[in-house]
Amino acid sequence: MARFLLKRIAGLFAVLLVMSLIVFVLQSIIPADPARALAGPNAPEEVVAGLRETLGLNDPVLMQYGDYLSRLMHGDLGTSVRTRQPVVADIAAYAPASLELMLAALLLGCAIGTLVAVVQHLVRRSGVVRALLLALGSVPIFLSALLLVWLFWFQLDWLPGGGRIGIRRFEGPTGFMVLDGVLLGRLDVIASAIRHLALPALALAIPIAVSLARSIGSALATTMQQPFIQMARGKGLTEGRILVRHAARNSAAGPLAMVGLQVGLLFANLLIVERIFAWPGLGLYTVQAFAASDLPAVLGVSLAFGAFYIAVNIVIDLAQAALDPRVTLG
Repeated sequence: MARFLLKRIAGLFAVLLVMSLIVFVLQSIIPADPARALAGPNAPEEVVAGLRETLGLNDPVLMQYGDYLSRLMHGDLGTSVRTRQPVVADIAAYAPASLELMLAALLLGCAIGTLVAVVQHLVRRSGVVRALLLALGSVPIFLSALLLVWLFWFQLDWLPGGGRIGIRRFEGPTGFMVLDGVLLGRLDVIASAIRHLALPALALAIPIAVSLARSIGSALATTMQQPFIQMARGKGLTEGRILVRHAARNSAAGPLAMVGLQVGLLFANLLIVERIFAWPGLGLYTVQAFAASDLPAVLGVSLAFGAFYIAVNIVIDLAQAALDPRVTLG
């Protein structure tokens, strides 16, 4: 276990080093002037030249990359052109909203995907389920999000179509609205936060549920053909008991790997969904940074997402080894 964690942590730093090189190269070749962006479009050329010298943009490329690595080692991701704040501070401010949305989407997607896979396994004629999965999997994320807004907000007016909470001037201790409502004993905060969370979480959960349902269904189909399953049936156990006690754990490795892949895709979908639902998280922050040519913010969020993705996959590897003895950490 300790050796595995050390290797993965070393791999994490190696991947981040490569990502930092890619980020630096992109920052160098993209035709945008950070000094001009910071000074403003109407700033005198002397001010812009002074900023270039202060930022080290006139230094050789290798020296600039060394300074960039040195700042990264000290947790400095630069200053946002749009907000004029350190990118690290912006990420810390916007991350709770995105993490809460991602966690809700993962839980909802896993629950729906597992339920659909079990129903598909237990119901003999599951052609309708397969057709539904194929239809849902073919819908682009922006279209499904817009359809959810149109149906549940514009037509039915059941759920809000934007924002994070309907209570003005509420600030909790953690930044996670549902958790803050629980900690403070505010039922109105919990209800409002869940209502605002429902539609964007469902939009993000649909692709996860479709992929996970197909993965679980395939894993169950293979597991249910194994000799120990046939022996359990010979003992007279019901299909549901066999599924829960014997098949589920032996079918978990593949779906867990699929969850790891879906986390990576979740980052891309997050930009679209947060923009549509005006969700004040890192996705909307990144979209606004793109529009303002705010390269330090875009590249800082990219590094943060990369580190988070690697950490999630380490956790998934540990979960696979814990659930399935055949999976080793070597």
